[in-house]
Amino acid sequence: MTSNFDKNAFSALNQQQLNSLSSAAAALNKEQLIWASGYLAGLAGAVALPASVDATSQTAAAEQASLTILFGSQTGNAKGVANKYKAQLNEKGINANVISMADYKPRSIKNETHLLVIVSTHGEGDAPDDAVEFHEFLASKKAPKLPNLQYAVIGLGDTSYEFFCQTAKDFDQRLAALGATALAERLDCDVDYDSAIAEWAIKIEPRLIEQLKPVATTQVTPAAAAVSSAISQESLYNKQNPFAATLSETLKITGRDSIKDIRHIEISLEDSGISYQPGDALGVYFLNDQAIVERILKVTDNSGNSVVTLADGELSLQQALTDRLELTLSYPGFVKSYQAATGDTALAALMADKTALREFLNQSQIVDVVEQFPAKIDAQALVDALRPISPRLYSIASSQAEVEDEVHLTVAHVEYEAYGYAHQGGASGYLSTRLEEGAEVKVYVESNENFRLPADDQTPVIMIGPGTGIAPFRAFMQERDARDAAGKNWLLFGNPSFTQDFLYQTEWQGYLKSGLLTKISLAFSRDQAQKIYVQDRLLENAKEVFEWLESGAHIYVCGDATRMAKDVESALLEIIKTQGNKSEQDAKIYLTAMRKAKRYQKDVY
Repeated sequence: MTSNFDKNAFSALNQQQLNSLSSAAAALNKEQLIWASGYLAGLAGAVALPASVDATSQTAAAEQASLTILFGSQTGNAKGVANKYKAQLNEKGINANVISMADYKPRSIKNETHLLVIVSTHGEGDAPDDAVEFHEFLASKKAPKLPNLQYAVIGLGDTSYEFFCQTAKDFDQRLAALGATALAERLDCDVDYDSAIAEWAIKIEPRLIEQLKPVATTQVTPAAAAVSSAISQESLYNKQNPFAATLSETLKITGRDSIKDIRHIEISLEDSGISYQPGDALGVYFLNDQAIVERILKVTDNSGNSVVTLADGELSLQQALTDRLELTLSYPGFVKSYQAATGDTALAALMADKTALREFLNQSQIVDVVEQFPAKIDAQALVDALRPISPRLYSIASSQAEVEDEVHLTVAHVEYEAYGYAHQGGASGYLSTRLEEGAEVKVYVESNENFRLPADDQTPVIMIGPGTGIAPFRAFMQERDARDAAGKNWLLFGNPSFTQDFLYQTEWQGYLKSGLLTKISLAFSRDQAQKIYVQDRLLENAKEVFEWLESGAHIYVCGDATRMAKDVESALLEIIKTQGNKSEQDAKIYLTAMRKAKRYQKDVY
C-alpha cells in the first residue's frame, strides 16, 4: 500500500514521526483509515467548532452519552462492520466507540449504558478467538446484573452451518438474563449481510438518536481534511470492488496416488497496487459451472433468457445463475424458500426432520435439491430463493517480499461423486479445472490482524499447519527470509502420506538446510498402522515446546477448526500443565494470557 500523504501538511512532524505514521497507515483498510483520521484529529484538538457552538455546548458534547460497539471477529468481517457503523453514527452526531472484545475488560460492562455486540460464530457454534474471554465471562457467575444497560446484537454467520450465529444468540440470551434491555431484536446475518445491516440500522436509528442525543456536527480543519482526503484513496479494491487479476499458473502438488487433490495457484496482481501481509487472506470470486446452470434451468422448466431482478437491477436468468447466485453450498434457507414456492410435499416432510435435512444438505448442492425434488418454479421465485454468491477466502501462501506483484494460494480441490454426478467446490473447481491460465479472476485482499508474525524478528515462532493449513507458513518463511529474521522457526506439518502429500517439500528442506527453519516435525497419518497427527508430535516434544513458550515463542495454528484446532489446543494445555507443573485452571490462564498477548493465534476454518 503506497502513501499519498502531503508532507507539507505535517510540518510539525519530524521525519521519524512521519515515517511511523505512514507505516501505521499502510496496514489499515479504508474504513480504519477514515476512523484513524478522526481519532487523531480529536487527540490533537484539530476539530474546530462553529462559532455558534459555545462553551456550554462543548461541555455537553464531552458529557454526551455514547454507544460502545464491541466486535468479535475471526477473519475481520465483524470488525469491518463495526467500524463502518461507527462512521455512520458519527456522521449523525452520535458518539460511538469501537472496541475489540480481546481488548475489552469484561467487568467494564457494568458501566455501560448502551452496547452493540457484533460477533461472528466460529467452528461448531464457538466464539471467535478474540471473543472467547468475554463470552466466558458473561456465562460465568462473575457476570454482574445489568439493569441499566440497553443493548443490541448483530450476528454474522452462514446458514449452511448447523450452529448459525450461535455466538450472537449466546450473547443475546445472556445479556437479557442479566437484566439488560434489548434496543432491537437480534439480527442474524447470512454471508451476504450488507443490505440486512443497512435495513436494521434504519429501524434502530430513531431510538439511538432519542437516547444518545446527537450534538452539532463538527467542522474539520483543512489539515485534518487533507489527511482524510489523502487516505481515502487507499484500499481501492475490496469485497464490493474486486480487482480483475490474471491466473498465472495452477499446479497439482500432491502425488498421483494421493487421496487429496491440492493445487498451488499463482495469480498476477500486476498494475493493481494491491499490497498484502503474511497472514492475510485472498477473497476469490468465481463463476458457476455452466453444466450445473443448464441442469437447473432444465429441471425447473426455465429459459436462460428470462429476465429477473436482483438487488441492483435486471439481468438474464442465465447470467444470474452463472455469476451472481450461490449454486454450490446448500443451506436450509433455500430449501424453505424453494418448498414454499413449489409446494412440494416430499420436501416438506424432509424439512420436518432437521437431522435428516442436515445429512441431506451435507452431501448435496443446490442442483441436487432441485433435481431430487423437481418442480416447475417461476424464474423470479427461483432467484429469490437463492442467496448471492459469496467469495471464498484462502490463506495467502506468499510474501510480497518474495513474489512482488503476485499472490500464491494453496487450494484443496473439492471433488466427489453423488447422485450419479461429479461434484466440485465452487471456487476450488473454478481455479483448479475450469479457469484457464491467462484468464481473469476477480480478487481482493482480506486483512487478518489476528494472524501476524511477531514485530520483533528475534522472536521464535511455532507453526502448526496440517494439509492446506501450511499456506500462511510458506508466506511467513518467505517474509522472515527476506527480513533476515534471526528468530527460531519450528514447523509441525501433517498429511496422509509422505510420498504423496508433503506439500512444498523441496522448499521446506531448503529452509531447513539454510538454517532459517530450525526444526520440522512431520505427522503423516497413514504411513503406519497407528495414525499420527500434529497434536501427537506436539505431545512427543512436550519439553521442548514448553521451553520455546517460556522463551517467548509465538504459536500459530492454521487449518481445520472442527477437530484439529481443538485437539491441538488440548495438547497445548496438557503440555503447559505437565511441563509447567500447573493445575488445569492455571494452564488455561497461561494459554489465555498468550492469546491476549497475540502470542497464540489461529486461522482456522
